[in-house]
Amino acid sequence: MAYIISGECIACGGCVTECPVEAISKGDDRYIINADECVDCGVCEETCPTGAIISE
Repeated sequence: MAYIISGECIACGGCVTECPVEAISKGDDRYIINADECVDCGVCEETCPTGAIISE
């Protein structure tokens, strides 16, 4: 299962600090998840205050 960050992202950075493998980085207008580094733990999805992180 892959995770993506939708346009609902407010760039708060909460997901970045919670990611255990540092797979999330700042993009142009929102954060992005590197699918090659992500271990599908779901912590970022649980952390997001806007529900912008979803599994594909």
